[in-house]
Amino acid sequence: MNVRERTEELEYTILSIDAAKSREAKRSREEPMCPFRTAYQRDRDRILHSKSFRRLKHKTQVYITSGDHYRTRMTHSLEVAQISRTIARGLRLNEDLTEAIALGHDVGHTPFSHAGEEAMNHLVGHFAHNEQSLRMVEYLEKNGQGLNLTLAVKDGILNHTGKTAPFTLEGRIVKIADRIAYLCHDFDDSLRSGLLKKTDLPKAVSATLGEDHSAMITGMVNDMILSSTDKHDILLSEHMAEVMNIFRNFMFEHIYHSPMLAKERKQACFVIEQLFDYYMKHFHKLPQEFREREEHWGKQQIVVDYIAGLTDSYAVAKFNDIFVPPVWRQWMKAE
Repeated sequence: MNVRERTEELEYTILSIDAAKSREAKRSREEPMCPFRTAYQRDRDRILHSKSFRRLKHKTQVYITSGDHYRTRMTHSLEVAQISRTIARGLRLNEDLTEAIALGHDVGHTPFSHAGEEAMNHLVGHFAHNEQSLRMVEYLEKNGQGLNLTLAVKDGILNHTGKTAPFTLEGRIVKIADRIAYLCHDFDDSLRSGLLKKTDLPKAVSATLGEDHSAMITGMVNDMILSSTDKHDILLSEHMAEVMNIFRNFMFEHIYHSPMLAKERKQACFVIEQLFDYYMKHFHKLPQEFREREEHWGKQQIVVDYIAGLTDSYAVAKFNDIFVPPVWRQWMKAE
């Protein structure tokens, strides 16, 4: 019995009957097993080492003109992974599966966060970052070969948002942990930016969760574990679900759709729109690896794939290279 087989055997002893078991994991393409890593550990590693995950370091979470102390898509994903693992351990579910889904759930996000997603959706009629995340790991990574992730990880990535619940409890953990993470750390970043004060929080939120983002996370995680124990599902108490919705509505009104950030959102949309229009008209300017996929996917999808994969800084750099005269760029650097 090798290391992987021993770990797989232990899962049946240690984990809940409701936990996804690594030995039962399925892939679209069969491949030799690793002697020391389970299927879900292998998925986690593939995502962690992927180009699309590395690019999250330079993709916006909320604040487009952010500094070093503000969250990015990468730090968000890491926080979701840690929150999810804590819940999974408390419920004796599969931590490796939970972590893999959490790390991969946002790899399809466009530059400039949801502003870029909204711009892309307007341009092509339908664009959703969860679907693009699945497309990234399924088709675009490894020069078009994809990562060949397990079905449970792909399902969790696709359904981490939207009305459909993931078929594993581990995926359902990530679906709620994602919301816990972004509400709490976006509130924390908003305090740092000066857009919010702790006293701005609705009384129902502060009375239940406090005003410190760490305490907020702890409160919601504790509620999830207690509410889900022996329930064969991932749940929040009725009161906590209500508080979270109040918190979410507050953040959408005061931050995500805030007039104070409207200029940034408009600028981000403009960059996405101009790049999309340019590459649709000058398809030959795309990297060769993208042009080679035109026959299979069509021109529009290839342009979407290219732009969605850009980091914020590279999208701005491409915009400047294409639309800003060189003499102006030199002048801006001098200033």
